[in-house]
Amino acid sequence: MKNIVYQIYYSEATKAQNDPGFLPLDNLVNERPDWREYWPIRNYLLNNNLEEDTRYGFLSPKFEAKTTLNAIKVAEFIGNDDSDVILFSPYFDQSAFNFNVFQQMEAAHSGSLLIAQECLRILRPDVNIYSLVMDSRNTVYCNYFIANKNFWKIWFQYCELIYNISESNTSELARRLNSDVVHDGGTAAMKVFIIERIASFILATNTDIKVKIYNPMELPLGNQVWTNFKRELCVLDSLKISFQVNPLVQYAEEYKNIRLEVDAKLMSEIKANDKSST
Repeated sequence: MKNIVYQIYYSEATKAQNDPGFLPLDNLVNERPDWREYWPIRNYLLNNNLEEDTRYGFLSPKFEAKTTLNAIKVAEFIGNDDSDVILFSPYFDQSAFNFNVFQQMEAAHSGSLLIAQECLRILRPDVNIYSLVMDSRNTVYCNYFIANKNFWKIWFQYCELIYNISESNTSELARRLNSDVVHDGGTAAMKVFIIERIASFILATNTDIKVKIYNPMELPLGNQVWTNFKRELCVLDSLKISFQVNPLVQYAEEYKNIRLEVDAKLMSEIKANDKSST
């Protein structure tokens, strides 16, 4: 299977810094910065016919900084694999500790879970976002994945529904999607964070998709405060996987108990660090 992996650039600086092993994707005009990476990906999907037996990827300029991976490592990992989707997702701490990517989003942006619920009710009314379990096998952050034509078709269909709601700007949901939230020292529109979680949503609700994942435990954490809890994170992720394979109540209860214990230890460690720094 052929792989075509692009890296987006939106300035001369990012163009020069991007990995030459990836194909450049020009977003210099950047007509709609409010959509972040979705805008150049959308333009590509609208203006190009995806080939069969080919996987495509659209990586941000920060790919290596967030994953420590370059084009050579990506190609080596892909090898001759025939999976539908290949994940290169960092932030194992955020994946393992949270029930799903929408719960993680709520922790970062209060109130966002209700917005996500409204969107997903339109996309898949049969799915309950509150009981949807995600683990390292189906969680992807930052849109760091490559996928075949069929996956991109589903992804684009879902994303365009959110895009059209936002662009119409005629409903309360549209207003919420277009509202800004604090992010990375600045702000970004809520719709960007919903879009970023669509790939995970598809993978978690379609078990017939063949997925290969780059070991997330070898990639950077989202927050270094989790460094001392890697063992617990592994246990939490394993319990979520076990629950999906065999939904025994004991798995769910143990997951919740360990999560509470880790949260308490983490808060205690943070307070101790705060005291020592004053």
